[in-house]
Amino acid sequence: MANAVQPDTSMNAPSLRTEADAPPLGRGQLALESPSECAAGALNEACRCVSVDLAALRGEVERGLATQGLPGSLADSHPHLFSALPVFISREHAESMAAVTEALATVVALPAYREAVLAWAPHIARHDPGPRGVFLGLDFHLTADGPRLIEINTNAGGALLVAMLAEAQRACCAEVRETMSETRALAELEQRFFDMFVAEWRAAGHEGAPRTVAIVDDDPAGQYLYPEFLLFARLFERFGVRAFVATPAAFTYRRSALWLGDTPVDVVYNRLTDFALQAPEHEALRGAYLDGAAVVTPHPRAHALYADKRNLTLLGDEHALRRFGAAEETIERLSGAVPPTEVVQAGDAARLWAARKGLFFKPYAGFGSRGAYRGDKLTRRVFEEIMAGGYVAQALVPPTGRVAAAEDEPPLKLDVRNYAYDGEVQLVAARLWRGQTTNFRSAGGGFAPVFVLG
Repeated sequence: MANAVQPDTSMNAPSLRTEADAPPLGRGQLALESPSECAAGALNEACRCVSVDLAALRGEVERGLATQGLPGSLADSHPHLFSALPVFISREHAESMAAVTEALATVVALPAYREAVLAWAPHIARHDPGPRGVFLGLDFHLTADGPRLIEINTNAGGALLVAMLAEAQRACCAEVRETMSETRALAELEQRFFDMFVAEWRAAGHEGAPRTVAIVDDDPAGQYLYPEFLLFARLFERFGVRAFVATPAAFTYRRSALWLGDTPVDVVYNRLTDFALQAPEHEALRGAYLDGAAVVTPHPRAHALYADKRNLTLLGDEHALRRFGAAEETIERLSGAVPPTEVVQAGDAARLWAARKGLFFKPYAGFGSRGAYRGDKLTRRVFEEIMAGGYVAQALVPPTGRVAAAEDEPPLKLDVRNYAYDGEVQLVAARLWRGQTTNFRSAGGGFAPVFVLG
């Protein structure tokens, strides 16, 4: 680590490893770290200075929501939504994640891959509406061998909040000052997000831009990221599009249109976790989607192609990728990035129990870390429930650590999320937390800005 950036006086904490007893996972020999990788790791482990003016950020969000009906103070309702700590990554890691994102898009376009994953998907996933699906989220853990793609989500929340986070930066040290010039301005990101929805509208065979957008969830006001729903409504309205936040029960499907009261809805920004639209209360939305009466994004087909956890068993398997017709460069990128993953079978119970400390168990259609378990934390009762079916077992890739701002606080864990569309990374963010899985309940944790070194 001789090439690591020397810290400022505010970076005088000792180095730490949150998983000191866990060897780095990789498919080959441990790669030598580049100078920027050493520098990023050293700063994450030692730099206690903060780059986010949390009070100013919360004030800006609250001002943006003042006309949208959000009650109370964001500091009171969402104290751990944003972290004041920046996360540092190397240029090599950033480029590697972008390459994996591009490789994933090329594999998903292969007919043989589509047939393989649609075989275990619900029937509705065979309907191809045309649009790709907005806000694909690729979640990575960083290792000495490079980033590891541990999960893919098709309704990844937080992008607009992270975009506002990027605006709230202040240079806390030389390393941040040197990288701030690369941060995209909020106005640019908002334009890209809006253009993405227009692209979805046109991919469904329409011209121009949609007139109305509904942001849909079963219980919008009860969702932790409800403030983002309201911010998206404000964004659409600034671009001249009428926007609503609604529940599926508020819709009717009649006269070949999806209606919200007396207003026809052109686009549904879908934040539901009923990925196949199977619930009875989603009947109107499902009918409009299948008939092409409204553009629903992200949609059931996108979830089936990208986010079903069983897909990881194929995306990390070089033999399967070769059968699908993927290029060798694509095979190398994905098989090196996706940790070994297998579908849990009852007949493998003894083997999986013995190997559980090196595994992470996830439900096929899981989201938000719900129902996910680290193997070393499992009880026999929960393990038996997992063996009943509906899970994959993934090789454990321990998250790297981030020193807390206060010396008396324990370190945080971090992952890196790439928000992507059509194979291109739009925005990179980090999440900081303590505990078994990601959450927004840890002091000092939450969405964090990412700065690229090198």
